Amino acid sequence: MSVFANLVEHLADLLQPLFGASAAAAAIVLFTALVRLLVHPLSRAAARGQKARTALQPKIAELRRKHGKNPEKLQRAVLELHAEEKVSPLAGCLPGLLQVPAFFLLYHLFSSDTIGGRANELLGHRLFAAPLGGRWVDSLGEGGAFGGAGLVYAGLFVVVGCVAVFGYRLSKRMMAANAAVRVGGGEQVPGLGAVTKVMPFMSFFTLVTVAVVPLAAALYVVTSTTWSVVERAALYR
Repeated sequence: MSVFANLVEHLADLLQPLFGASAAAAAIVLFTALVRLLVHPLSRAAARGQKARTALQPKIAELRRKHGKNPEKLQRAVLELHAEEKVSPLAGCLPGLLQVPAFFLLYHLFSSDTIGGRANELLGHRLFAAPLGGRWVDSLGEGGAFGGAGLVYAGLFVVVGCVAVFGYRLSKRMMAANAAVRVGGGEQVPGLGAVTKVMPFMSFFTLVTVAVVPLAAALYVVTSTTWSVVERAALYR
């Protein structure tokens, strides 16, 4: 973790002339953008996979007509069709899973008092009045919801709320488009029905995450979520 801490510190030093005391916060946003850029080719591949799965709907509809009375055989046939066409029903999950390690690195980095046997100097960095190692509940105890740190979190909540609403509408449009393709007896990939129902609300869960994790990790989540929604709007248009 000390290597990761040094990376954040070096980025903060580079950004110091532009962002002053908030340079470490800017470094986290930049780090998040770099992670998303690295994952972007996988996101593009996932978008192509989604379009390929949509193109398979007529064949899936035919399988449903053929095996509609045997659910187990239908599920097996649908999965075999995806394998033959080299289309993974879960490919869209990979970009998100690859970001989990970076999130937990930031979480542990800004939750630890010491790194490599010495004091964690990153905990002294701030985003305006809010310490990067602090949490929303800490800001409420120090200055209240309208104190300096509380207003920082209020700003983050507003950003997350706007992104969540946009993400919700985008997911609903995508679900409606997929449903239109399945009209006439098409069948969605077995086992993904529950995920599809929950997906439009996933962005709203970010509000809870921002409220309970250290501010540094919250910045990662807010930046990544915003990037994800904009990226989806561009790739699935």
